Amino acid sequence: MAVTPTFPSRETLSRLKFRPLDVGVGVAVLLLIYIAVRVGAGARAPAHPSTTISLSPANLPYYAVRSLLRMFIALFFSYSFSLGYAYVAARSRRWRRVLIPALDILQSVPVLGFLAVTVTFFVALFPGSELGFECAAIFAVFTSQAWNITFSFYHSLISQPSEFDEASKLMGLSRWKRFWSVDVPGGAIGLVWNGMMSFGGSWFFLTASEFISVSGRHYTLPGVGSYVAVAEAQGNLADVVWGIVTMIIIIVVVNFFFWRPLVAYVEKFRNEQSESELQARSLFLDTLRRSNWPRALGRGRQALALPVNRVMGRVTGIDDQSLAVHEIRRRAADVAFAVVLTIALGFALYSMLAYIATGADGLAVFGTAFEDGLITFVRVLVVVVVASVIWVPVGVWIGFNPRVAQFMQPIVQILASFPANFIFPFAIVVFLDIGLPLNFGAIVLMALGTQWYVLFNVIAGASAVPSDLKEAMDNLGVRGLDRWRRFVLPSIFPAYVTGAITAAGGAWNATIVAEIVTYDNKTLVAKGLGSFIALNSGTTHLPELFAGLLVMSLLVTGVNVLWWRRLYRLASTRFALA
Repeated sequence: MAVTPTFPSRETLSRLKFRPLDVGVGVAVLLLIYIAVRVGAGARAPAHPSTTISLSPANLPYYAVRSLLRMFIALFFSYSFSLGYAYVAARSRRWRRVLIPALDILQSVPVLGFLAVTVTFFVALFPGSELGFECAAIFAVFTSQAWNITFSFYHSLISQPSEFDEASKLMGLSRWKRFWSVDVPGGAIGLVWNGMMSFGGSWFFLTASEFISVSGRHYTLPGVGSYVAVAEAQGNLADVVWGIVTMIIIIVVVNFFFWRPLVAYVEKFRNEQSESELQARSLFLDTLRRSNWPRALGRGRQALALPVNRVMGRVTGIDDQSLAVHEIRRRAADVAFAVVLTIALGFALYSMLAYIATGADGLAVFGTAFEDGLITFVRVLVVVVVASVIWVPVGVWIGFNPRVAQFMQPIVQILASFPANFIFPFAIVVFLDIGLPLNFGAIVLMALGTQWYVLFNVIAGASAVPSDLKEAMDNLGVRGLDRWRRFVLPSIFPAYVTGAITAAGGAWNATIVAEIVTYDNKTLVAKGLGSFIALNSGTTHLPELFAGLLVMSLLVTGVNVLWWRRLYRLASTRFALA
């Protein structure tokens, strides 16, 4: 006679049993939440323009947590924005014509340009509270993170293999289900690597976002960026070094507990038939997987996701058309849309020109702005070309060698995440010693913060190449220049285009801090559009500021239409991995 098993079973009891590891993970999560809530409460303090930053190194841990909290809040909104924005741009030809040029403009507008426009809104939203300035700083960090992530996900969507459309139709997936089952996993590697790059790149603008000017008054938010800014202004290189040491510690900790686990996790979304010889590993992720918390949270997520998926599946409907067919719209609707858009943009441009005409120089300010813009354009061109020549071979070497990538990824993350403007004082000292004017030195300062976009995207693109193709090239004996021409460059070309266009946009953005540098109460200015915008960023020079931003937008949009859009089209048609 069969023996009836007892309830609960021994397996169930073993699953429900919490080990010391689970207790440790739970305590760590609760402690992290407590620190975030406790430190975040400081943002509700009254706002005072006389707030000063203490240069005592003992305050750096608190400043570091405040800066990290801003960065992660901005990162959450950046991913949320990028997923929605890129999806609409990729799935709708009509909206793509508006959203992609708008994205080109947005990524080129300097952080100070956003702050000058948005800080008044956030301060009015939270009058008398430091929370308004916190929101303005978070929004500024968001603007330095979101565009690169959006470009990456947009490119992964438009370069999806056609087989994904057919599989989605055969399986009857709703648009909602396809988004989370096909679209997001297909772009997961690029999302993580570009999120890592955006997170690191946003440290570059932390100083500008933590030091805000309103109506002639300066408000300083506690943070590592403002600490280094005050130390630089006073010429205290020893305190700058303390800030640099703090930044290195922050980068290492964030990489170990956040980015490294994500890099290892998204390896499962790699599209290949045979398993790679060596996959990325994370000690912290392995520890989490050995605990019971992921399984417990997974059950809760599934219980919550089931009704949400049912509702969203009915709302979005089944995507029964391929992307090419889905983009076809009635000609009458396209014409109506174009007319409405033209009228709206024409009215907005007329209003802006009328406002700029009220400035001291009137519309003649555009002559100076365009002259400075051409000088800055040459600097941006040099930065992108030099970064491509140097970092494309390095990125391919790292991405094609998993063992090298496992060792180099933390090092690259530290180099890319480190805010280059923290070492600007040392660079300025060198420039002064060797007699290098800032007109040429600004190219070096711009490259320090934006060259990593090329490297990270090339690494991500090379890492995503199926190992089957690499093995096939080895078996066929394709090597040397022929291998680069036939296999390597076509494989990484889509990722390189994303990296190059974001590097160019980042270089335009970086001009705001590279063409005008203050150190030891001395200000060095290089002629260019970035310094033009920085010098007119006060509230009394808003017409000149808008003129500079408009010229920068026109230059960036023109270059993107004439050059980058064509490369994007080539990458999505000829060089997309099918």
